[in-house]
Amino acid sequence: MQLTTWLRLVLGRPFRRAGHRTALVAAGLPLHLAAVPLWLWLVGTLAALVPAATPLPVLLTLVALPVLLTLVVTPLLTVGQRRRYRALVGKDLPRPAVPGPGRNWKSAVRRLTTRALWRQVCYHAVAGPLLAVLDLAVLAVWAAALVAASIYVWIWALPPQWRVTDLGYTTQAAYITAGGLALLFLGPRLTGALVRLETRAAEVLLGPSRTEKLARRVADLAESRAGVLDAADAERRRIERDLHDGVQQRLVSLAVNLGLARSTLGDLPEDARKVIDEAHREAKEAIAELNNLVRGLHPAVLEDRGLDAALSGVAARLPIPVRVAVDLPQRPSPTVEAVAYFVVSEALTNVVKHAQATRADVTVDRIGETLLVVVADDGAGGADLAAAGGTGLAGLAKRVASVDGTFSCRSPAGGPTVITVELPCAP
Repeated sequence: MQLTTWLRLVLGRPFRRAGHRTALVAAGLPLHLAAVPLWLWLVGTLAALVPAATPLPVLLTLVALPVLLTLVVTPLLTVGQRRRYRALVGKDLPRPAVPGPGRNWKSAVRRLTTRALWRQVCYHAVAGPLLAVLDLAVLAVWAAALVAASIYVWIWALPPQWRVTDLGYTTQAAYITAGGLALLFLGPRLTGALVRLETRAAEVLLGPSRTEKLARRVADLAESRAGVLDAADAERRRIERDLHDGVQQRLVSLAVNLGLARSTLGDLPEDARKVIDEAHREAKEAIAELNNLVRGLHPAVLEDRGLDAALSGVAARLPIPVRVAVDLPQRPSPTVEAVAYFVVSEALTNVVKHAQATRADVTVDRIGETLLVVVADDGAGGADLAAAGGTGLAGLAKRVASVDGTFSCRSPAGGPTVITVELPCAP
């Protein structure tokens, strides 16, 4: 049983995918040779007309014809190559970026001058003929292997008199059969190597360039990151609603019931009254802490009424006067709006805790496709982003960078401190 398994692995593995790969090589041969007649036409035209001192306009016209035909045929050959890989090995070659559609002469010139088109021309006109030579060589190896390995079949197809009169054929046929079997084992490896070479050439010349791949990768990462940020913001809003509509309402009901019990049950012992008073006080403190937590997650006023109302609420709760000026013709995306709110809220908290300021100013304005947020105070200054310590400036910078924004803090010793944030809010 183990010997049978070993023989099946050794003998069957090389031929498992050889059929599809050989079909891929055979189907690629005519496609690789399709542009050769056009280039032979071009070379023949130059060889015939240049020595004859043909006038330059006539020479350029005759030379431009095969070149234009090559440019016309190239996209069709590229489509054929893509279908060949998709149908025979199930591989989709990545497509390069192409200019947008257009029918004027500028769009035509733009399409003719793209690097993607000329990489395809290089593949079909230069790499294609070279690959065709390798295709012919591999197919010839397969043909020779099949003929040599089945030499006894061909011999038995000859007349019986030849086999009787020439008995030395058996030794020669044995050598030929051995050589054919060796080529049969070599054929799948040669075919696999050629298919890998052709695939690599097709990916480099028919697919996007390295710059385009990096640009696509950056765009995909930016899109996925935006999706993660939107999902996180939506999850914060859901948690805020659950806390506000569930836990907070239960705590309020508990505090109301404790208050009613304290006021209506007048004949309670002093110890029981103290317990009710303590429970009522802790319930109210828990409600206040929960309110702060909800505002820290995602304040409902931000979602309902926007930045102006939300930031005005933050300023009203601070112990120092804060002037808030918000000028937004339209609301930005929820993610950008949330980042702007938390940046201002954290910055004002830092002003109260560390700046020793007597007043602060918050300005939010939209300039083009950028949301400009400026937080200034008249405090002692000296805030350092690199050595922020407990001021939270590094966290603010990271939050701003999560949406591709820019964060700057100018805080000389003695003040004032000005935090400037620019957030992209393109639709």
